[in-house]
Amino acid sequence: MGTLLYSAPMAGYTNYAHRELLRMFGGVDLIATEMVSARSFAELAMRGNELPSRLWGVRDEPRPLSVQIWDNNPDTLSQLAQRLAFEFKVSVIDLNFGCPAKQIANRSASGSFLLQFPNRIGDLVQKVVSAAGQVPVTAKIRLGRTRDTINAIDVAQSIEDAGAAGLTVHGRTATEMYRGNANWDEIAAIKPKLKSIPLIGNGDIRTVDDALFCIKNYPVDGIMIGRGSIERPWIFRQITQMLRGEAVDLEPTATELRNLIKKHFNLLKRQFNDHIALLLIRKTVCHYAINRFGVKKFRNAISSAKEPAIFFQLIEEFFH
Repeated sequence: MGTLLYSAPMAGYTNYAHRELLRMFGGVDLIATEMVSARSFAELAMRGNELPSRLWGVRDEPRPLSVQIWDNNPDTLSQLAQRLAFEFKVSVIDLNFGCPAKQIANRSASGSFLLQFPNRIGDLVQKVVSAAGQVPVTAKIRLGRTRDTINAIDVAQSIEDAGAAGLTVHGRTATEMYRGNANWDEIAAIKPKLKSIPLIGNGDIRTVDDALFCIKNYPVDGIMIGRGSIERPWIFRQITQMLRGEAVDLEPTATELRNLIKKHFNLLKRQFNDHIALLLIRKTVCHYAINRFGVKKFRNAISSAKEPAIFFQLIEEFFH
């Protein structure tokens, strides 16, 4: 088995449109949705089988596909997992035990909040594994809640013992959010403590060189890329080419970027109206613009574009 390349679930970004771009460029072994609230899913189901918007497109889009879910309630998690496995027929169900966002970790006592309780995490994993039948269940965690309470090894072992098929570890604690550097040495320390499941490392992979460094220097079975794949959705193809010893594609030209942005906007419009699609694409093109001359002025201008025509005029002027 070669190195596994996974896309990270990212709220507000890894919607249907982004997933289609990743498929277009290729190189990803497993594409992930945005994370889905099991509680919200249960509430919508009670109202008449309405689905969360983050599951839009999931029934029919190509596989393999991973859906990440979160909650602290075994019943709601199991209910959603069962439907994802048997009705949606997804490839993988991933449990989020790493999200540090306040509304999830603090207000909902889920995500990274649960890292304090390895046994409770194990119980949740076990219930979801039972509900999912033959569909593999994986989990994503952080190193711990704080630097003083790093317990990723204990959590990882609890997850494996509960029947999970894989584990992804982001190399920061919850309180660090995305500050500082991801600690890949801490990720690597987990590998010898696992019996057989694959370990996927995550954090600070923004370029092909970053990916190759982590693959070559740390005993992980794969890598997961989040923000780097928003900035450069073609990064997985480049990594795959490098690993195969093939010529690596050049970075897109300005013309190719303009065409990509138009395609992305049209993909967003399959799901959203023009207004929502414009809000989402404005956010994404700011990532495409990173490290380009005049990016601050461009961001200010693009964030105030209220109409698609104005937006695309700014795109033509900046990416030239």
